[in-house]
Amino acid sequence: MENRHFHHALRISEELCYGCSHCMNVCPTEAIRIRNGKALLYENRCVDCGKCFMACPVKAIYIDQDDFSRLEAFKYRIALVPSIFTGQFPEAISREQVYEAILASGFTHIYEVELGTGLLLDAIKGYAQQHPGKKPLISSFCPAVIRLIQVKFPALVGNIMLLKPPLDITALYCRKQLTDQGINPAEVGVFYFTPCAAKIAAIKSPVGEDYSMITGVINMDFIYNKVKLQIMKDRNTESITTNPPLSGLAERWTLTHGEADHVEGRSLAIDEIHNVMEFLERLENEEITDVDFLELRACDESCAGGVLVTTNRFLVTERLNNEAALSATKEGQLGGIEEYYPYLRRRISIQEIKPRSMMKLDENMGEAMIKMDKARKIMQILPLTDCGACGAPNCQAFSNDIVQGQASIKQCIFVQKSRERTGELSSEESLSILKEIWGEEKF
Repeated sequence: MENRHFHHALRISEELCYGCSHCMNVCPTEAIRIRNGKALLYENRCVDCGKCFMACPVKAIYIDQDDFSRLEAFKYRIALVPSIFTGQFPEAISREQVYEAILASGFTHIYEVELGTGLLLDAIKGYAQQHPGKKPLISSFCPAVIRLIQVKFPALVGNIMLLKPPLDITALYCRKQLTDQGINPAEVGVFYFTPCAAKIAAIKSPVGEDYSMITGVINMDFIYNKVKLQIMKDRNTESITTNPPLSGLAERWTLTHGEADHVEGRSLAIDEIHNVMEFLERLENEEITDVDFLELRACDESCAGGVLVTTNRFLVTERLNNEAALSATKEGQLGGIEEYYPYLRRRISIQEIKPRSMMKLDENMGEAMIKMDKARKIMQILPLTDCGACGAPNCQAFSNDIVQGQASIKQCIFVQKSRERTGELSSEESLSILKEIWGEEKF
C-alpha cells in the first residue's frame, strides 16, 4: 500500500462554511463529513475531483494555487498552456493575441502542453505490445482517475499504463531544450495553467514520480481573466510570431475520445467521475470483458469541463474540434520536439503505482475482518435511510466511521429517538449530540 502523504489542492474555509452538506452529498468517494457545523475532509479518501467545489453554494471550498508573484524568482518563466485554455476564447480572438497577452503578463516562453502527444501515442502502442496480458490498459492522463483507482478500485491499479502524460513530457522537454541553450536550470520556472484541482495535487505530490518537473501551478480561471483583460487593453498582434498550429491529434487529446480514437483494439472513452466509477465497478466484477484500452476522465467533456474552466465546456469542445479539423489540412506543429524524441523516450516511463485503499479498515488483516463484521452488525440496527443527519453521507459510511472510532452510534437520529423512548437518552443529551454535528448556532 502507498502510505506517503498526498497533497490536496481543495481547501475548506471554516469562516465561510455553514455545514449545508451539499459537498458531502456529491463527493464520489465519501471523503467529507459534517462536524461542529463545518465540512471536514477525510484526506485519505479525497481524489481532488472538484465535485465539492462546484456544489458549495457560498464558495467555502476553494482551490489553492501558487502565488503569481512566484514568477519573479525566475529569469526564465515558462507557461505550459493546454489547448483548452485558448479554446475558451471566442473565435474573434486569435491564438496570437492570447499568447501575446500571456507574455505581457510576465512569462518569457510559451509551450503547448500537447506537443508530446505524438510521441506518447507511439509509446502507448508499444506498451500494449509489451503487456498483452494486461487488459484493459488504463490511460494515465487524468490524475483524479488515477487516485480514484488507488483508493476505491485498488485491484485495478496494475492496469494503469506506466507512462507520463503529455504535461510531464512537455515539462521535461522544455527544461531540456533551455538547458541545451546554455540556460542555468536554477533560473527556469515552469508554470502550468491548470483546469482542475487534481492536476495541482498531481504536481505537488506526483504518483509514480519522485518529483515534478513543474515549478508551480496557476489556476486557469485566474489566468484567463488576467489574459482577457490584457487583450482588451492591447489588440496588437504584430509583435509576436507563433509556431504552426498543433496537429489535430494534439488539439483533441484533452477532449473525450482524444486518446481512445487513436489506440488500436477495442478502446472506450468514458468521462464524468460517476460514470467512470460505475464502469470500473462493472469491470472489477468482471461484468465487462474484451476491452483493450480505457480513456477515463473525471470531468464531463474531459478537461473542457474542468472546474477551473470559465467558458461553457461544449463551446470549448466545439472550438477545439473546429481547430483540429483545420489542422488536419496542414502540417501539425512539432515545435522542435522531434529532435528530443530519443531523450524523451528514455524517460517516458513512470514508477509502479501502488494502491491506497480507502476501504481498508485496519492495517492488520485480522483486525480489519473484525471491524468489517462489526460494521455489518451496526448496519442491521441502522434505518438505512441515508438521511445524512449523522454527519456522514450514508449509513454504510457511518457504520465504517463507528468501527474506526470516528463516530458514535448515538449520532444516528433514529437511534437517539429510540433511546429517548426507553429512557436511555435524555432529550437534552440528544440535542447536545446534534449540536456537536451541526453546530451550536443551528439550534
